[in-house]
Amino acid sequence: MNDRHIKTIAAEIGLAEGRVRAAADLIGGGATIPFIARYRKEATGSLDEVEISTIRDRLSQLAELDKRREAVLRSLEEQGVLTAELEAGVTGARSMTELEDVYLPYRPKRRTRASAAKEKGLEPLASELFSQKTDHLKSVAAPFVNPENGVADVDEALAGARDIIAEWVNEDRGARETVREIFRTRGSFVSTVVEGMEKDGAKYRDYFDWKEPVSSAPSHRVLAMRRAEKEGFTLLRVTVPEEEAVGRLERLFVKGSRAAAEQVRLAVEDAYRRLLSHSIETEIRLETRKRADEKAISIFAENLRQLLLAPPLGGRRVLAIDPGFRTGCKIVCLDAQGKLLHSDTIYPHGNERSMTEAADRVRTLCGRFHIEAVAVGNGTAGRETDRFVRGIGLGPSIPVIMVDESGASVYSASEAAREEFPDHDLTVRGAVSIGRRLMDPLAELVKIDPKAIGVGQYQHDVDQRALRRSLDDVVTSCVNAVGVEVNTASRRLLTYVSGLGPQLAGQLVAYRDEKGPFPSRSHLKSVPRLGPKAFEQAAGFLRINDAVNPLDASAVHPESYPLVERMAADLGCSVADLAGNVEFCRRIPIERYVTESIGIPTLTDIVEELAKPGRDPREHFEATVFTDGVESLEDLRAGMKLPGIVTNITAFGAFVDIGVHQDGLVHISRLSDRYVKDPAEVVKVRQKVNVTVLAVDPERRRISLSMRTEG
Repeated sequence: MNDRHIKTIAAEIGLAEGRVRAAADLIGGGATIPFIARYRKEATGSLDEVEISTIRDRLSQLAELDKRREAVLRSLEEQGVLTAELEAGVTGARSMTELEDVYLPYRPKRRTRASAAKEKGLEPLASELFSQKTDHLKSVAAPFVNPENGVADVDEALAGARDIIAEWVNEDRGARETVREIFRTRGSFVSTVVEGMEKDGAKYRDYFDWKEPVSSAPSHRVLAMRRAEKEGFTLLRVTVPEEEAVGRLERLFVKGSRAAAEQVRLAVEDAYRRLLSHSIETEIRLETRKRADEKAISIFAENLRQLLLAPPLGGRRVLAIDPGFRTGCKIVCLDAQGKLLHSDTIYPHGNERSMTEAADRVRTLCGRFHIEAVAVGNGTAGRETDRFVRGIGLGPSIPVIMVDESGASVYSASEAAREEFPDHDLTVRGAVSIGRRLMDPLAELVKIDPKAIGVGQYQHDVDQRALRRSLDDVVTSCVNAVGVEVNTASRRLLTYVSGLGPQLAGQLVAYRDEKGPFPSRSHLKSVPRLGPKAFEQAAGFLRINDAVNPLDASAVHPESYPLVERMAADLGCSVADLAGNVEFCRRIPIERYVTESIGIPTLTDIVEELAKPGRDPREHFEATVFTDGVESLEDLRAGMKLPGIVTNITAFGAFVDIGVHQDGLVHISRLSDRYVKDPAEVVKVRQKVNVTVLAVDPERRRISLSMRTEG
């Protein structure tokens, strides 16, 4: 492990080097983030998942920097220009930008005006002018006039020398950092409409004539401006006060008032306008995009976490409906484990006869399959279908619950769905997904690409590799926080269990299908290719709810079973008696069981888990009921007060489903009576809220809402 990297990371995030080194060693040894955070608290000083992932990501970035550093040193050595001073500059560079600044003068480049001037032998003249000690330009330039070499007269010699000086200025580290600082602090985004694109690009009209500081532009506007430019509707520039930038450069390079100094001043001005301004503008655009990407990815990740950890209805028999008008409503009946028992199609939105037949069919199926809840997708015809089911007299014992079906169609066409239901069409698969999503959102949503779930902000515009890594981290974190019942979990869900991945998940399911349910965690070791390391990483997150050993249904890791057995023996009871007995757990003197490898943090976790074995960290399920009679935009009026559910959170506010097939926006300024800096402080995805309708724009299908008490 690179000790310098450990020191760097520790200083950056304000942690003791020993804690960072311990996390880095565990990561290097193949441990997963959930495993380290849950079961290796003593080693890392109880670092959480965010801190561990930060260490992992920074280690990766520093490794990339080292790789580039080695390539630069190799190039400099091959060119024969590597000096001790240059090597120190390369090895001391703390960022990729700093490293590239050091390398820029030596980086192989295509033919430039400066290289052409050097080929004409004008570099000595450039050096003479750059010293700024002469007023006699003609006399110093005359010896370089050579028509055969392409230098026709003194003016051409001076112009070529200025081209060389301009390149020196452009490649000077101090000059680049000066201009960079001006762009960062004084730069502005300037967005203008492309002529003739006003109508086609109407959705971006806010950016047809827009200007705001680079330093304060929020992530969502940066991404919106970039998207408008990418789609060809606007032109986007980053501009700075040119006089200020050129003036700062002149103070760096121009010395005195001699004629040679005037040539340097002209070269500096040319360097800025022709080279530096464009180069640094590109850098700043990339820098601001990276910042905007990071913010957008962070918002997406947190939204996804809240969605995945939404309260589950639990193991109940469900009738799920994928609504539709003309094509009818596809209905499926699922058992308490989500197994498909029956599928059918009803037509409740046709004539009176078809509605009567549909009602009879639903009531018959509810009785036949002992249905305990009805799930209705919230897409097209969702509210109408919800109203229909509520009106057929199922009774209060069978709640009717609307379910967000975002991504269900993506799942129904996926390979995972085809594997699971090879003999059923897309509509059946979609209905099954809706029903299972009600029973256990996490187990079902992991089968869908997170980008299709509908909780992102410009997710298709950001760095896709960084987005994928962040979202995978979130899914993995949520799956392992809840735990997975190994005998019923899908291969896709098992894929995200610490230490498994796609291959081992497939091996585990194949073994389960062939041999039957796992009777204990120890039997997991019989799965082909699931070795000691994978077992160590995965076992604590896998549950076997009907195992003989009650600890197999808990988050207590098998490595701690002997310790729990000691605790039980000391209390004079069995492990089975101890598990779930809050009074016994309170009597455990955890200090007595501290060892070199197990300390108070892990012992506290063990005792808390023993008190409530296998507890689900998700909140209790509560259904959301929308207002009767409000089912479309046409039903909305300003001033209406309505219940809703948060579907998405962005940097500028929150989107809320109020049951009209179009989410409304609560702008950040309307989220609370108090000032709100970050919407996530006030709301979370799937939270039930009460809103007031402020305005409705049917043409653009926009609804403005408020959560403030006065509307």
